[in-house]
Amino acid sequence: MSDQSPQVSVVIPVYRERDNLSELVERVGAALATTGRSFELVCVDDGSPDGSAAVLADLALGRAWLRPIYLIRNYGQSAALQAGFDAARGEIIVTLDGDLQNDPADIPRLLEMLDERPDVDVISGWRRARQDRTLSRKIPSQIANAVISRVTGVKLHDYGCALKLYRAPVIRDLRLYGEQHRFIPALAAEVGARIIEVPVAHSARTRGSSNYGIDRTFRVVLDLLWIKFLLRFLHRPMHAFGGVGLAMLVVGMLVLGGLTVEKLILHHDIGGRPLLLLGVLLALIGVQLLATGVLGELLIRVYHEPQGRPQYVLRSGPRPTRTPDGVAERRPSQTP
Repeated sequence: MSDQSPQVSVVIPVYRERDNLSELVERVGAALATTGRSFELVCVDDGSPDGSAAVLADLALGRAWLRPIYLIRNYGQSAALQAGFDAARGEIIVTLDGDLQNDPADIPRLLEMLDERPDVDVISGWRRARQDRTLSRKIPSQIANAVISRVTGVKLHDYGCALKLYRAPVIRDLRLYGEQHRFIPALAAEVGARIIEVPVAHSARTRGSSNYGIDRTFRVVLDLLWIKFLLRFLHRPMHAFGGVGLAMLVVGMLVLGGLTVEKLILHHDIGGRPLLLLGVLLALIGVQLLATGVLGELLIRVYHEPQGRPQYVLRSGPRPTRTPDGVAERRPSQTP
């Protein structure tokens, strides 16, 4: 492939998918070839112990559009996706899993849809007819999607679907940690991205085994708490820590004030009262939380001001509806 940047970059994290890689690469290449667009396939081997890296190296021979990336150890899906995003050069970035449960043949249709909708920045796949076990996969996924939608405010039926399309500017400045790959639409919405959800095909896994376990559920919950804080309080940490801290400080001071009245005016013994310990504890924790909020505000300014990072993201304006001579301009129709 030439040094010229491709129009489309497909990013696929790979972990223990040796048996699927040959068919995966063939199907992705065949699907993108029908679009007439230049493309690249960035496969990120996430420290697979099954020889997936060697298979990718062999497949890359004779395929200039296949760009394998090899992580030195298993970092997790979020880190693998981040490595793929950092390496991707396309104007549109497509993500896909390596298990062939999503159909690469859906990509051309979604690319056309993105062309027809210049107002859309992200297309998220929806496995409406999901071919997975009901009790172990479907029901937990439905619950998780409902919770994530409620907490983040970005309503999607299927956060876990790997097939997603992004305009490159939306994804370039995102940084993924922990298990945050499933929250990319919410993170993109935070910087102003407009998202639509489209049903896509889904197949049962035929080779290999799933890399998802119940332990991921707990990590997702912790990451969701961080995402909630990130979306609501990143630029105003005092509102998060200060509100709770002030409430606890006020309650603590009221308790201590009441005990002071009892001691000085009513001459009651308060030394052994559990209420005294509670008042002191609430007051101290309240002061600490207020101090944490102040430190958070200082850190936000340290983050933004020395390097001139803006607190906002600009987007291009809408096309004018009239030409300079006053004649109405006819816009191309857009699908709903």
